[in-house]
Amino acid sequence: MAELFNVLLFALNIYSWLLIIYILLSWFPGARESSFGEILSKMCEPFLEPFRKIIPPLGMIDLSPLVAIFVLRFAGEGLRVLFQMLL
Repeated sequence: MAELFNVLLFALNIYSWLLIIYILLSWFPGARESSFGEILSKMCEPFLEPFRKIIPPLGMIDLSPLVAIFVLRFAGEGLRVLFQMLL
């Protein structure tokens, strides 16, 4: 059971880092159009899309990825609490 918990937390952590890398790609012209950027887009956009519908961009700044990362962190903490309750 502990290994499953560790795998889930590891997956959430990796996905958080993928989101951060995807966000940083927007700072470099043409980076999101590269093959690496397109792969990240296919992995990150389905998760970011609901947040973008709820949180409108403030001028040129899109805060939805930040909220999405917080949601992933809260999910990890929720898993941690759930695991402690099961033990």
